[in-house]
Amino acid sequence: MTEQILETKTDNENMFLKLENITKSFGGVQALRGVGFGIAPGEIYHLLGENGSGKSTLIKIVSGAQPPDSGTMMVRGKTYSKLSALESLEAGIETVYQDLSLFGNLSVEQNVAMTAQLVTNKGRLSRILDWKLLRDTASAALERVGLSSNLEFLETKVENLPIAVRQLVAIARGLATKASLVIMDEPTAALTQKEVENLLSIISSLQTDGVSVLFVSHKLDEVFRIGGNVIVIRDGLKVAEGNLKEYTQEKISFLMTGKSLEKHSYRTSSPQKEVLLELSKLSKPGAFSDVSLSLHKGEVLGITGLLDSGRNELALALFGIEPAATGDILLEQQKAVIKNPRDAIAAGIGYVPEDRLTEGLFLQKPIRENIMVSILDRLLKGNQIDFEKSTSSAADFVKDLEISTPNTMLPAQSLSGGNQQRVMVARWLAIKPKILILHGPTMGVDVGSKDALYKIVQDLAQKGLGVMIVSDDLPELLMNCDSILVMKKGRIAKVFQAANLEESVLSQELLSEAIT
Repeated sequence: MTEQILETKTDNENMFLKLENITKSFGGVQALRGVGFGIAPGEIYHLLGENGSGKSTLIKIVSGAQPPDSGTMMVRGKTYSKLSALESLEAGIETVYQDLSLFGNLSVEQNVAMTAQLVTNKGRLSRILDWKLLRDTASAALERVGLSSNLEFLETKVENLPIAVRQLVAIARGLATKASLVIMDEPTAALTQKEVENLLSIISSLQTDGVSVLFVSHKLDEVFRIGGNVIVIRDGLKVAEGNLKEYTQEKISFLMTGKSLEKHSYRTSSPQKEVLLELSKLSKPGAFSDVSLSLHKGEVLGITGLLDSGRNELALALFGIEPAATGDILLEQQKAVIKNPRDAIAAGIGYVPEDRLTEGLFLQKPIRENIMVSILDRLLKGNQIDFEKSTSSAADFVKDLEISTPNTMLPAQSLSGGNQQRVMVARWLAIKPKILILHGPTMGVDVGSKDALYKIVQDLAQKGLGVMIVSDDLPELLMNCDSILVMKKGRIAKVFQAANLEESVLSQELLSEAIT
């Protein structure tokens, strides 16, 4: 297919933001190649593309985090060759980054409302903060995203909040500045379905208020539900722009990846009879209670539920991060005590965390070290790490999992989201696990990388691993799992066989309050 850059004729006077011929390169790699488009007031736009396509670079240029190499930006009719972060905020552009960019040691109200005061005071904070204004601003923004505005929550440190709540706090911060354009980078990545519904209503109300939204997501179902306009970039080029009504999901996927990706079940084999893991009345006060389940050799088991369902806490307990208080864990019919991750690793359990950026990867460390860190004791040669063995083993994982990198000594942060996730999988495959827990395995990952990760999961199951997927991505569970457990209020409410299960049935069960 011959790529064609689709130029859209726009009236500059009616555009809040207009980009023309934006280019950017890093060390000889061309991230953006002449990208241009316009954003009108009160309109919704979706910026779509694979990891590494240039989306994040484009967002950083608009938000003032990075300058372009060339090109111009027009905001409210004023032309800029580059924007500073403060200029972008003053112009009414607020960005909610995928990594959230929150201050963990500050309170919720400080994180939400501090930026608004910075903008008002031209980038400086007053010697004496207006605490009443800070609290009022934070309360209004938090209520708008469906979070509590009571004193206890306002004063809670962000580092003590679950990742899904932190995501909503970051969105509230964007609303607190009364922006004219809100850029949301993967805003639903950590949200459950109930919270996604809330966010979709927030986006609708923003549009009603005349605020533009630039929505960056890999979840095409959500993109098409929201509607509006779409901008697709691939390899730094804009390859399509127009109204979503003119496209199908299949067409968008093709434009993003350059290849056809069909929705289908990835599950091709069946579980074996041998039971790898058995939980009996596992409980942790305030998190989950009386959880009993079994995981067979070669089985892919899905666990889903809303934020307060206990699904996340169960995953953490199985890896010993937040151990259960009572109940039994049997591994290959032998009672196991898992009080910390070391116990879990010794038992042959690997765990890919929900947030690879803050809970998993050492971003500035080499890919090699990120992969081999869990088995350093097995790489000792005398009192030192066997560098040759470590490098060779890491290279084997890079090859087997098709991690796209020219060198394992490059930092993990040099990789795209999908490749970073494969590094996390490689880390736990290095321990030669019997059980692999994948917590939100494709969070912030593009459609092409999802396809690759799903094939890896099925290959591992076919080789006899027991795989547990903890996720609220219902299509992901339906395409990959043998059975799906729905958790509510800390208990297993329903068990479904995934074959022939309709997404609507699973969704209805997930959102209903009753435990059946």
